[in-house]
Amino acid sequence: MNFLEYLNTKPLFYDEIDYTRMPRIYEKIKESLPTPKIIHIIGTNGKGTTGRFLANALHSKGIKVGHYTSPHILEFNERIFLNANNVADAILQEAHLELQTLLDVDDADSLSYFEYTTLLAMIIFKECEYVVMEAGLGGEHDATAVFDKILTLVTPIAYDHEAFLGSNIEEIAATKLRAIQNNAIIAPQAYSEVYSVAEQIATKSALNIYRVDEFIKDLDKEKINQIVNNLNLVPYLKDNLTLSIAALNFLKLKYEVDDFKTPPLFGRLTKISENIIVDVGHNTLAAQGIVKALEGDKYVLVYNSYKDKNYKEILSILKPIILRVEIIAVNEQRAESIEIIKNTLKNLKIEYNIFKEAKPEYKYLVFGSFSVVERFLREHNE
Repeated sequence: MNFLEYLNTKPLFYDEIDYTRMPRIYEKIKESLPTPKIIHIIGTNGKGTTGRFLANALHSKGIKVGHYTSPHILEFNERIFLNANNVADAILQEAHLELQTLLDVDDADSLSYFEYTTLLAMIIFKECEYVVMEAGLGGEHDATAVFDKILTLVTPIAYDHEAFLGSNIEEIAATKLRAIQNNAIIAPQAYSEVYSVAEQIATKSALNIYRVDEFIKDLDKEKINQIVNNLNLVPYLKDNLTLSIAALNFLKLKYEVDDFKTPPLFGRLTKISENIIVDVGHNTLAAQGIVKALEGDKYVLVYNSYKDKNYKEILSILKPIILRVEIIAVNEQRAESIEIIKNTLKNLKIEYNIFKEAKPEYKYLVFGSFSVVERFLREHNE
């Protein structure tokens, strides 16, 4: 059985979450895993692009680096980025076979899709000096939290996955921030409560939690503006770039503008044609960032949502830039019913229909989740 067939036998979510499983299994095999310098990225929005900016800059400096991110859009290989390339199938298969020799059968069978993938990535990163590791769903109990880290980067924290993380910002922030082991840099936050929780955790656990501005000087600001102009970055991507540069400065790694020549991670306000933009965002903070970036224009919003997302608020935020909504079918159990989406749009007085094709005379924004962007791209590329 190859690695993808094996992974597809594993559950994405368990009915009962066992927070002890990953730490317990990791302890059994940790001596057989590599020990690169790990930079952990936690938060709600911007983890992927912050990590990719940082990984690309490290690679540009001649450093062997891995970037672990999730989920993927079209191919699993997108999750494991090794020295500026998505990992090849042959390397994945080799790592899968090696991991199988480290795990006993019961442990291997018990790991979730994400837990197994996290260990798989660490084997692939065995020759890396640095690994940029993005948390999945949460923070302290995330599969990525088991490893020793030299630094944690905290992107903006907002409401998302409340069923797992907590019902208010304080609970969500605490769950994420308790993943910090020693040093952390925290990006500007939309909710002041995040700073308060960070201060409490830093005091209680004797941690060093810095704000991003503490590592950004006037010369950095000049370089950041040059990179923003070179890559045509929207405001929220500028914030993610700034956090990655703060990390380089913390690590005392000198950088130049030319170390940031690669465009941001695909799917983050990515223009795939003259009239189509795709974005994998799926929460209110992402919607706010998009409105700020695209205000002044009107878009046909190609959209769908999972049941556990606050889609009414998300659509309300996006309404100023919406010409109409075109609902795209997503074949997942977690997806909300199209009828309920329609009723929500009726109540918000937003015109809608079912997506059939992108027409050249309109501007399109494809948004709602990784699954929405994946479905659109597969149809668009046929």
